[in-house]
Amino acid sequence: MFGFKVINQYEQGIVFRFGKMLPDLRGPGLTWVNPISDRLRKVNMQIITAAVPGQEGITRDNVTVRVDAVVYYRVIDPVKALINVQNYTFAVSQVAQTSLRSVIGHSDLDQLLSERDKVNAKLKEVIDAPTEEPWGIRVERVEVKDISLPDSMKRSMSRQAEAERERRARIISADGEYQASKKLAQAATVMSADPAALQLRLLQTVVEVAAEKNSTLVMPIPVELLRFFDRAARPGAEARPAVDEAQEDRSLPPAVPAAPVPAIPVLSVPAGLPAGNGVTAPLNTAPLNTAPLNTAPLNTAPLNTAPLNTALVDDAPKAPVTR
Repeated sequence: MFGFKVINQYEQGIVFRFGKMLPDLRGPGLTWVNPISDRLRKVNMQIITAAVPGQEGITRDNVTVRVDAVVYYRVIDPVKALINVQNYTFAVSQVAQTSLRSVIGHSDLDQLLSERDKVNAKLKEVIDAPTEEPWGIRVERVEVKDISLPDSMKRSMSRQAEAERERRARIISADGEYQASKKLAQAATVMSADPAALQLRLLQTVVEVAAEKNSTLVMPIPVELLRFFDRAARPGAEARPAVDEAQEDRSLPPAVPAAPVPAIPVLSVPAGLPAGNGVTAPLNTAPLNTAPLNTAPLNTAPLNTAPLNTALVDDAPKAPVTR
């Protein structure tokens, strides 16, 4: 009314006189403009939140995903934002969508799921590069809201996570059994040195079983009683092997008598032969008579090997015997 305008605290006013921008900006408060020649344009300097629609893309490892994001930006130069770009809100939204597609194509699925901070920082740099200097708009923050995966990929990831959890559980269980076995070995070494410790452990086990309010209580046989029977059975066990050996001898077959060995005849020296001549004779005595014996050939005439009479036996059928 009458050219008076109100500019809010979070706004900046730009005056156009006959279509030409005046160099002075109007600050917050009450200001007057010529209603005939001047036009006032207000620029919001607050941080604007823009939701980026879901964009479908293929990651670097060939997985189709759908990603939603949100962009936080504000105007730092109202002159550039109003003059250099027609609608800076729509322009920022389009730049954010194209940049989001580009970041999806250069990232793996694992990076999108586990490294959100790196993806957000990279997306902020890509959006902020073409907007801050020429448009006077600064991107403050970019956040990836949601990542939608195909159902087949979700099932595969669930199986992978289940297998990983099972592997960890088995490793932890095996490690616990290993540590328990070491402690049990140490406890057995200590108890073997003192038999009373084993008896106390037995009584403690009985107390633990009785504390569970069971209707049946199993009382094991004391170890000392078993040792008493063991000592009493040792003398009988020592005498038993001799009896077992006698039974085994009876079960064996009788031994076969050995064949008689023929006695070797003893040669005696004749009485008329002097006994000392053969012993005290000098070494250079006359040679003995070594004439060859009469080795006439034996009569080896062949025996009478006439063939036996192998006439066939009368194999005529015999008459049946009647009773």
